[in-house]
Amino acid sequence: MSPLKAGATARKTAPRSRKTPVKVDAAAPRKRAAATVPASEPKPYHHGNLRETLLAAADGVLARHGAAGITLRDVAKAAGVSHAAPYHHFASLDEMLAAVAERGFARLAAAMAAHADESDPRERLLQICEAYVDCARTHPAQFRLMFGALLARKHEFPTLKAAADGAFAQLLAASTGLDAERGPDVALLGWSLAHGLSNLLIDGAFDGLPMELPAGPTLARRLAALALGGALRQASRRRLPAQSEANPR
Repeated sequence: MSPLKAGATARKTAPRSRKTPVKVDAAAPRKRAAATVPASEPKPYHHGNLRETLLAAADGVLARHGAAGITLRDVAKAAGVSHAAPYHHFASLDEMLAAVAERGFARLAAAMAAHADESDPRERLLQICEAYVDCARTHPAQFRLMFGALLARKHEFPTLKAAADGAFAQLLAASTGLDAERGPDVALLGWSLAHGLSNLLIDGAFDGLPMELPAGPTLARRLAALALGGALRQASRRRLPAQSEANPR
């Protein structure tokens, strides 16, 4: 073959060069933009506050739906966490509700303890009765929960039991200061009065009665004064015969 023919053949058979298309990363602008945005700060519950966050959310859900309508899923949603997050701190709904009730009893105990420095035992009891009713009316859903079915099972929740016992201890100490002998009876009398009045006020049972009634705490003080007056008179009558027998003429 001549050189001319060989060159012509080579030109015919030589493959044509093709330009390789450049691949464009469509996500690159978004990646670069994301890299310039500072990372958002983690939510507080990531720093060990998850339990408190859940309990605060539970208070809100409880106020809206009551103890019968609350679920762990609702609480998790209100707290802005995953549905599984509550199980990091509470094994069940009852355990979480017991913790909410525990906080309620701690609040009640603190409200009653605020009057511990009152030197007059009778006045201290009247102030405690006012504080009890005010606390119940300010947090009605928590109040219902505190004295609901969980209280009868408080032995299953030691910290709930301790909080409930601590609240009653405030009332018992004040009652014993008034009457050392009948302190427990006075405590039960005051508790029954304040608790029953709280429920009646929360339920609106006094609405529309043909009489003018003062505000809740004031009404609690008035009724407690009547109850204590009767208890003190009874105690005085009981002491008089005993003193007469001890000091015969």
